[in-house]
Amino acid sequence: MMGSMVARRYALALFQLVKEQQLIDTVEEELRVVKEVFFVNEDLKAVLQSPKVSREKKKAILSTAFAAVNPLVLNTLMLLVDRHRENEIIDVANEFSELANEERGVEAANVFSVRPLTDDERTALSVSFAKKIGKKSLQIENIVDSDLLGGIKIRIGNRIFDGSLRGKLDRLERTLLG
Repeated sequence: MMGSMVARRYALALFQLVKEQQLIDTVEEELRVVKEVFFVNEDLKAVLQSPKVSREKKKAILSTAFAAVNPLVLNTLMLLVDRHRENEIIDVANEFSELANEERGVEAANVFSVRPLTDDERTALSVSFAKKIGKKSLQIENIVDSDLLGGIKIRIGNRIFDGSLRGKLDRLERTLLG
């Protein structure tokens, strides 16, 4: 989930500030809420991107909507509005999460399985695959995919570990035909 270089720069600046104050977890959660508000409320995104709405009005809307967040988060949102970068807010939140995960030694992983994973299975996968990629743990998102027939497929960054029955059958077919 690579955002723009602009979003990366804003996220890095915010990250460095909150790291000094040891507020990484708090700010990450607040940015997750900001992102959720933008996903749920399409009108907010439209108003912020409208050239007809003044910069001061946009800032007032954000100040009201996010009055409870950390001042550093609110100031970052205001700075994005000042610089006409309202469309980067979600990408800044995503980039900040990536920076926080890097700091903690955590990597995001998509695990495709035929059924939802139990907590024990998630933990076992996290421990096993985190060692393979040199991280402390994995942040697992479980995606149920009945096309796999059985087993699991794991996507970590640009790497795929395919232990699914469908994957094995596809490899066997290529071997037999090739």
